[in-house]
Amino acid sequence: MKNILGTELVSCSFDPLTGYFRNGYCQTDERDRGSHVVASVMSKKFLKFTKSVGNDLSTPNPIYNFPGLKSGDRWCLCALRWKEAYDIGSAPFVILEATHEKALDYIDLSALLEMRYIENLN
Repeated sequence: MKNILGTELVSCSFDPLTGYFRNGYCQTDERDRGSHVVASVMSKKFLKFTKSVGNDLSTPNPIYNFPGLKSGDRWCLCALRWKEAYDIGSAPFVILEATHEKALDYIDLSALLEMRYIENLN
């Protein structure tokens, strides 16, 4: 699998365990209707935004073994939700090497590069 840079896809997070397949990678296939392919670092601003549009990622949901996310957690987001947040200035930073190339079907590379997560600077 390739990332948006054309190199091998790396893991996004094992704690919390993320990805459509809950294997730590932002992988996808035809069953993943939301295209959970954008490796992101959660921010308070994004978590507030996504809750306001009906997708509360900060509250734990034991039924789905979902721990609830906090600022700083890494998570594979749906491409269109990330783009929606980007368009209004609420998108979280992106881990380019862990973002699946499928994200480019929905989001311009320039937007992803603009929101690149750089360790120790963000």
